Amino acid sequence: MKDFITIATFTYPNDYVILRLLLEREGISYFFENETMIGVFPFYSNALGGINLKIHQKDQIKVQQIIDDLNTNSHLRVI
Repeated sequence: MKDFITIATFTYPNDYVILRLLLEREGISYFFENETMIGVFPFYSNALGGINLKIHQKDQIKVQQIIDDLNTNSHLRVI
């Protein structure tokens, strides 16, 4: 996981459900750091620094494009 970088941070799991589906559809390797802990204890989100979307460095441009498209070309938004 040393080549993975944080590209976005979310407060709650429901903030990135659509993004997760888009990443899976594109076959992009990712994981959400702190997802389980915040799922169990939602009020820990601020204390833990939120849920971090970690992706491989080689996918950075592609993932950023997916996030930008979701925010500009859709009525859905990545918070």
